Amino acid sequence: MTFAVIKTGGKQYKVAANDVLKIEKLDAEAGSIVTFDQVLMIDGEVGAPLVAGAMVAAELLDTKKQKTVIIFKKNRRHNYRRRNGHRQLLSTVRITEILTGGAQPTIQAAARAETATPSVSAAAPANKAPKAAAPAAAGETAAEQPARKAAPKKAAAAQTEAAADKPAKKAPAKKAAPKADQE
Repeated sequence: MTFAVIKTGGKQYKVAANDVLKIEKLDAEAGSIVTFDQVLMIDGEVGAPLVAGAMVAAELLDTKKQKTVIIFKKNRRHNYRRRNGHRQLLSTVRITEILTGGAQPTIQAAARAETATPSVSAAAPANKAPKAAAPAAAGETAAEQPARKAAPKKAAAAQTEAAADKPAKKAPAKKAAPKADQE
């Protein structure tokens, strides 16, 4: 199993093919192929400082914020407390291949990312087409079609929303019973 040690974002990572790792944020689109040319080591070959002609190709999966890191400062007996949080941006990448000898990433990895994106966008307009074209009744033209009323479900939903905004009526207050000595 071949592995490589790459340097990105000021850190070093030991990677192999099909590894998924989170690294410092990269400026690229999700699904694109990114390359790391700062390869410090491949298998037993150690660079001085980098391995000549070596490159690691990866597919960028997504970019998200990590969990919040709380920074808390305190000075005792001085009533000094400061609380702050920070969320670092991290990119998730999948290592596709480790290249040596000046080879370039294969087009197969780039083509796979490109084919995944258009299939999602092509399906969205197809769902909207049936709603836009309403079928006409037999023998009617667009001008002769009767005006249709709004669905009763929408009207009922509007009434329940209006009722939900108003507070519920309170029950009338009960009068206190007269005391025994006042009767």
